[in-house]
Amino acid sequence: MIIKKSKLVLGFVLLMSALLIITGCGSSKTSSDSKDTKVIKIGYQKGNTLNILKESGFLEEALEKDGYKVEWKLFTHGGTLLEGIYSKSIDFGHAADGSGIFAQASGKPLVYAGADAPNPEGVGLMVLKDSGITSIEQLKGKKIGVLKGGNHHYLTVLALESVGLSADDVQWVYPEDAAQGRSLFETKEVDALASYDPFFAGIETELDTITFTENKDYGYPNRTFYYATPDFSKNHPDLVKTIIDAIDKSDQWANENKDEVTALLSKALGINEKIIAKAVERRTYGATPITQEIIDAQQKQADKYFEIGLIPKKLDVSKDMPIQ
Repeated sequence: MIIKKSKLVLGFVLLMSALLIITGCGSSKTSSDSKDTKVIKIGYQKGNTLNILKESGFLEEALEKDGYKVEWKLFTHGGTLLEGIYSKSIDFGHAADGSGIFAQASGKPLVYAGADAPNPEGVGLMVLKDSGITSIEQLKGKKIGVLKGGNHHYLTVLALESVGLSADDVQWVYPEDAAQGRSLFETKEVDALASYDPFFAGIETELDTITFTENKDYGYPNRTFYYATPDFSKNHPDLVKTIIDAIDKSDQWANENKDEVTALLSKALGINEKIIAKAVERRTYGATPITQEIIDAQQKQADKYFEIGLIPKKLDVSKDMPIQ
């Protein structure tokens, strides 16, 4: 009798355990499904337009009526953010034009979902005033520091070509990041440096420099882009539009409140407000869907990257740039 009773108790315990496991799995699946369909995961970097959008709350307002929540994920730079796009750990994010070209060249899955307004003054090529170099022509055979494939690298190639030089006429030095680039420049280990805001603004503010590209039109808009996973872009075009509209709303607020933007970005980046103010004041914020004009500029840049050996094959950038 004791054995039979023990078997009954054991059987009851096993049955209840099985029911709890089944119930638990069912609850987890429902919760997970609900989360997947109602949470939009957005990647941002400190100091960029999505950082401003995050602080504004405009996107949460726009999505609230449809029951969506926003999950913000911070990334250190555009390369790691795009890795989040490829792995689907985020649905949407923001990175530079060159980052998109390199991604397409390596066959990574992404879609260009929108673009920032042009910011041609946000990049520049400069020398120290006491270097003795007074023109772009004098850079022939000299060392120029750039982050390989960056927007400022592209600008420098265009500037060289504008005076009859080519990318092969100079020695390229590739620092690991903007801070190392500045160090090489200050210690004169490179003869010239190309950089991008806010680091470009910092060098202009704190060092005695000549900026060769200032107020010059090289036909380069210097746009950064909004990227989405192919699934998110295909399945939720309405949400993509809502996000771009919210970014543009936040950007228009930024144009009208540059002092507040300066304070916000200075705190986020830990950079002096005077430097951030210089970068903010020379920029016009704005976001737009992809247009043929934007595709043409990105194609021109991709063609140049192939021509100078930055990417291994010619690209048709339009295949990942749907016109909305």
